[in-house]
Amino acid sequence: MAFLSSSLLIILFVSPLTLLGSSSSSNNLLSLSVGNPEHVIKSRNNNFTAGFYDVGENAFAFAIWFTKLHQGQNLTVIWMANRDVLVNGKGSTLTLRRTGNLVLNDAGRVDVWATNTTSLKPPQLILKDDGNLILLEPPNHVLWQSFDFPTDTLVPGQKLTKHATLVSSLSFTKPSSGFYKFFFDIENFLCLVYEGPNGISSAFWPLQWPSAEVGRSSNYTSRFAFLDSFGNFISTDHFTFTTSDYGLVLQRRLTLDSDGNLRVYSRRTWKDQWYVSWEAFSAGCNIHGVCGENSFCTYLPYSGRKCLCLPGYRFKDETDWSLGCLPEFHLPCNRPEESRFLKIHRGNFFRYDLGTFPNFTYDQCKDLCLNFCNCKGFQYTFDGSKFICYPKYVLVNGNLPSTFDTDFFLKLPKSSAFEFTHEFSHTKCENVKSVKLGGQDSALLEVLLWLALAVGGFEVVFIFFVWCLTRKNSSSKQHSYEYLTVNGFRKYSYSELKEATRGFRKEIGRGAGGIVYKGALKDGRVAAIKRLNEANQIESEFLAEVNMIGRLNHMNLISMWGYCAEGSHRMLVYEFMENGSLAENLESKNKSSLDWSKRYEIALGTARGLAYLHEECLEWVLHCDIKPQNILLDSDYKPKVADFGLSKLQNRNDVKNPSFSRIRGTRGYMAPEWVFNLPITSKVDVYSYGIVVLEMITGKGLRVDGPDYLHHGRLVTWMRDKKKEGKLKEISSWVEQIVDPTVEGSFDKKTMEILVTVALECVEEDREARPTMGRVVEMLQDHDIH
Repeated sequence: MAFLSSSLLIILFVSPLTLLGSSSSSNNLLSLSVGNPEHVIKSRNNNFTAGFYDVGENAFAFAIWFTKLHQGQNLTVIWMANRDVLVNGKGSTLTLRRTGNLVLNDAGRVDVWATNTTSLKPPQLILKDDGNLILLEPPNHVLWQSFDFPTDTLVPGQKLTKHATLVSSLSFTKPSSGFYKFFFDIENFLCLVYEGPNGISSAFWPLQWPSAEVGRSSNYTSRFAFLDSFGNFISTDHFTFTTSDYGLVLQRRLTLDSDGNLRVYSRRTWKDQWYVSWEAFSAGCNIHGVCGENSFCTYLPYSGRKCLCLPGYRFKDETDWSLGCLPEFHLPCNRPEESRFLKIHRGNFFRYDLGTFPNFTYDQCKDLCLNFCNCKGFQYTFDGSKFICYPKYVLVNGNLPSTFDTDFFLKLPKSSAFEFTHEFSHTKCENVKSVKLGGQDSALLEVLLWLALAVGGFEVVFIFFVWCLTRKNSSSKQHSYEYLTVNGFRKYSYSELKEATRGFRKEIGRGAGGIVYKGALKDGRVAAIKRLNEANQIESEFLAEVNMIGRLNHMNLISMWGYCAEGSHRMLVYEFMENGSLAENLESKNKSSLDWSKRYEIALGTARGLAYLHEECLEWVLHCDIKPQNILLDSDYKPKVADFGLSKLQNRNDVKNPSFSRIRGTRGYMAPEWVFNLPITSKVDVYSYGIVVLEMITGKGLRVDGPDYLHHGRLVTWMRDKKKEGKLKEISSWVEQIVDPTVEGSFDKKTMEILVTVALECVEEDREARPTMGRVVEMLQDHDIH
């Protein structure tokens, strides 16, 4: 009866339209016109209205809003069909066709939005009392409903599912899609993410990794969250909250606002104003993207939030802080002696590190940044047990003062006079009284001043002498850590790469994706040049992908120097790795090159590279083919993951993964999800990584034990049985029974147990039981083999 009464109400509102005599309307059940204010659909309780909403000058959207508004306020919109493609104020229509499709047409010229549904019976369009607009095929089959496609707002009774995302508007007056998103991530956790206009992307809520928060859990395959009328929010990841007015049945809405804050608004009736009854952030500086690149956010209760440029930088646009700041200086590359560092106490810039360097001294961290051409500064943090160095290649999400115990050191020209003095760092002195000195007091003060100047001058001369001596000694030292060679990402011609490889003569590797050749570039660098097999990809798509990969930067990822897209030729130019692949070294008869210490560092470094791809870089990147052949080793046997990214870049919200329509990877290293046609997530890389680590530990692999050894899980089963047997019988030597006997040197038994345990957790058949790569790094990085 509810459906029937609502549908009758719709017919009353649109009866003049359904009786149109033109033959063109014979296939239409309903038509709403933008020019007629009476052409609206209302819920039976009159709380909600659907119709054309005036966005701006000659710009309209089909929307749903709270019918009644408080005096002096704008309509409160809860949903829009065409927020990014607004329609004309003349001639635009919303039409329900007999075929079951609901279509929005712009000025009679083009369809800009449609439900793309079909019906065997004449459908009904109904606006329910909770604000849900549904397209119903009689008697009760829902073809489509607005609740499944939210914009920036949830109302009580509406679920946020794993297939839906709240997207903020650009601003209070611009309803088009903004830069903030609220959704379930691939680990089944609710999160807030900033995706800026310049490719900058970062998750900023929850403030800690959810698994570290009490009660948060991702062990659910079904994902949904909702707000009820009492002010209680419930989610399948166990994140809950109650509003400040919890317990009262009120009109409520959960909105992701254009400033990136998630808020619940409440009111008793339409006669009252909306008020905030809950918000995710009380201080706006924890929201990413508030201030643009090379600037930081500061917040004080008496002055509110403000963005300020770093010393040596100026605003791109004084009226729009989100655009960030531009440098007023130039730092030449490979000339570290011309740079200095300015300390910003308790300054913090979130993510976009060139790497993580634990147990680094301040001088080591400084020298590391000096030798990274694109290092803009470094974070130096004490985590309670050790100092950690984070060199930064992008300065975004700046916060001052930070809630973390950290200092930031900004890289500036040595000749510059930029200093850090912002207006909120000074103590107010209005109440300090002046003191007048005279007579003997004045004479005494003069003597003390001259004495202080003399002592200060001596200290300056002494410090300068020590500094010169230290600098001379330090310049002659050879650093034991690796410097990143930064080179420009560029496009190469086919003739250049043909000349570099001498006609593609020296093949150094091949796989399903293509053949790799060794080449010498004109600038003297030795490169690995991969000639792709699939050369039929559209050039624009190929360029979009390689440019994204070229921006990925991590010490444990192979560096891409450029590409070739000329005619049917598709090639990628990488840095050349002197020690080849991990597979070559594992298969070598001389295994002394990979002792246990190196193997542990390879496991840790590979985990760091994968964690960056999964959790830290600008896009969500799945590798899908982790194997020893795709882990390359430099001259110091530091690992770098190769062959990542191409045709695997995924939007974080695209949980269906349409590009994974066929199985990817190498037999033996593939997770069970591929075989059983389950959703593909980052856990497929975790599984492959675990198999690789087991190979490094045991020396048993595909080539050694036959093609089906790993495929049938014999190695994993054998490892688990050995570990279980050792624990039950308290055999201390169970680790010695599984490690590769051909590897020379001793190993730390406890550390090896940890490595085995981590690897076995990674190869669990249930993907929910596998750790993330970020968690793998945490478990490994505090241990070492000596």
